[in-house]
Amino acid sequence: MKTIIFIVFIAFSLASQVDAKTFTRCGLVRALRSQGFDEAKMRDWVCLVENESGRRTDIVGKPNKNGSRDYGLFQINDKYWCNNTTNPGKGCNITCSQLLTDDITVASKCAKKIYKRHHFMAWYGWRNHCQNKPLPDISNC
Repeated sequence: MKTIIFIVFIAFSLASQVDAKTFTRCGLVRALRSQGFDEAKMRDWVCLVENESGRRTDIVGKPNKNGSRDYGLFQINDKYWCNNTTNPGKGCNITCSQLLTDDITVASKCAKKIYKRHHFMAWYGWRNHCQNKPLPDISNC
């Protein structure tokens, strides 16, 4: 019985990872360009993503001090921006699970909405690792 439970657990774990993606730096740049991100801010976006999620789409952050969590490539917070139930809601009118797939269209739209309201200051990864610091080199991308 333990073997069957273990096999089911492994199968479920693998199935839930199917839509996950880890971008290379240049792959991320291409994806962000295809989503219409501002080229003048591209190095900031790359720095943000590298420091928030390690360029992975499937990351769910540990609980924050207020109990909220951050989701996906841009680590978008469920207190303000996405609903962690099956019903879309909050600032981006989406479910948090929509932020965890390798199709970054929904995540990109939400990240741009957050940026429009708060600029990069909404992301601690950017504030702590990118603001007034050397930004990643994307000249070969």
